Amino acid sequence: MSRRVVVTGLGALTPLGNSLKESWNSLLAGKSGIVSTSSLNNAQDYASHCPPTVTVGKVQDFDPKNYGDLFSTQDQRRMSLFTLFAIATAQEALGDAGLLQNRFVDRDRFGCVIGSGIASIHDTYDTIMDFSAGKRVSPTFVPKILNNMAAGNVSIKFQLRGVSHCASTACATGNNSIGDAYNFIRLGYNDICLAGASEASVHPLALQGFLRAKSITPTGISRPFDSERDGFVLGEGCGIAVLESLEHAQRRGARIYAEVAGYGLSSDAHHITSPLESGDGARRAMQMALGDYAPDKVGYVNAHATSTVLGDRAEVNAIKNVFGGNRNSKLFVSSNKGNMGHLLGAAGAVESIFTIKSLHHDVIPPTHNLDDIDPTFEVQSRESTNMHFVKGQPLETSLKLAINNSFGFGGVNSCILYKKWENDV
Repeated sequence: MSRRVVVTGLGALTPLGNSLKESWNSLLAGKSGIVSTSSLNNAQDYASHCPPTVTVGKVQDFDPKNYGDLFSTQDQRRMSLFTLFAIATAQEALGDAGLLQNRFVDRDRFGCVIGSGIASIHDTYDTIMDFSAGKRVSPTFVPKILNNMAAGNVSIKFQLRGVSHCASTACATGNNSIGDAYNFIRLGYNDICLAGASEASVHPLALQGFLRAKSITPTGISRPFDSERDGFVLGEGCGIAVLESLEHAQRRGARIYAEVAGYGLSSDAHHITSPLESGDGARRAMQMALGDYAPDKVGYVNAHATSTVLGDRAEVNAIKNVFGGNRNSKLFVSSNKGNMGHLLGAAGAVESIFTIKSLHHDVIPPTHNLDDIDPTFEVQSRESTNMHFVKGQPLETSLKLAINNSFGFGGVNSCILYKKWENDV
């Protein structure tokens, strides 16, 4: 018999703030973590390769020295930025769960599932340039660029000896990491697990690649669901949650934020970078996550909604097909990407954490920069789903179930259903 899984700790490092509290408060306040590339330390490198209008969602003022003795001098020399992000965020999540000094947790049953979409493009680029110039390759090069080094180093740092696993499914990575951890606990592989993703890919090479793929907005503004949307803003960050079996959490008297109620995943099997316009793959992932729950019980969808023309359209089509019909209650939809950009592999993890916060506090953050909703979406919302796009101000409303969507290049679709925690056992 599978076990129930709950969330007991949260941590986030985003362009909106260097902690979950700061990030969440900034999101609700409508602040933006998106900045011009001209404001960055290596602005000239960006200017040489990118239009001046390009912006990024940049983590500000991150310094390992600000974390006390968490990072040794050797750590700072041997670890890539995405790994440093992960360790700092893991410490916040563990502290939030009351686990940093907890000696009554079996570390052999404590897993770590932290993924990354691109890992360290910085170290790859710098090493290639040095190698081309005839310089010696650092012995830390390969360990720095492996996607599983965040999970590996977090496991070492906090002595987590359970499952060590790394999902890498492009922009679906964060959701897949949390979903995999959910299954590891549900099936009895672990009792408790750190789960999430880390990304540090704000770099001229990455920007140029996404610009060539016509994914990045040339205007520098992320506008999910807006009629003027024209691409995403590249961002970076990390989100990590503590997942536990319900029995384990109750045994140690943990505070519970929410329950992981379902996990769905599918493949479009259609195109490497473009989703099915019908949203059929996303539809199947959402329906799998719902399981036996009735669609009209879900009050909120935290949409992937990157602000691309086709991507947002496909997702709205999927939501319409899953939640359409004679729905009496309102379905609220919003996206977090207008405030902080698209965090690639870390997006699903950070946005899952924001979804959990929405459930916990009964408040939905609005979609930033949503001025004129695509009229097609307005028609669909009125006619078939009672769907309402949240914009302007945070919406206070009672929530019981919420869905977080993440989709990635390669046609990957992932969806997690979260349930508001009510002490029903």
